[in-house]
Amino acid sequence: QDFTQEWLRSGQVLGCVTTLKSALRGCKVVPLGAMRYVAVAAPDLARRYLPQGLTAHNFRDVAFVAFNRKDDLQAEFVARTFGLKRVALHQLFVPSSEGQVRAVVAGWGASVVPEALARPLLDDGRLVDLAAGHTLPVQLYWHCWNLESEVLDAMTEALTSAASRALATPF
Repeated sequence: QDFTQEWLRSGQVLGCVTTLKSALRGCKVVPLGAMRYVAVAAPDLARRYLPQGLTAHNFRDVAFVAFNRKDDLQAEFVARTFGLKRVALHQLFVPSSEGQVRAVVAGWGASVVPEALARPLLDDGRLVDLAAGHTLPVQLYWHCWNLESEVLDAMTEALTSAASRALATPF
């Protein structure tokens, strides 16, 4: 989501969802809403390494499962939640959102994942919220070429409609 605009710029795609607000020349941008991210871990891992939950003093005691080296959500969550300027984490990489969640359920480490993916697992006890009451809202935008296109118009409508049901109000 942070880097998909490059695909649009290079002409590889007609549209993309990104965290960037500024439209490219010849494109339009539509705010979709904010996806909320939560810090989670398997209950056994949390009990063993983070018995008080995630804090400003213990986040280095556990590995974090991230998408790839460009994924800074884990460090951003920790920094914002605890008011820290710089955060260095031990990270493992799983290049799939669903794979990250499966890795966390398996006890590989903690992670910051979309609340929508984590909610069923939190509700049934397979995951625990490491920082209850804290979320990281990430604003998302739909970017597409400013073309007269029934396909792009339909896609834009479908995305904005689904986003209005699934995401927090744009800020």
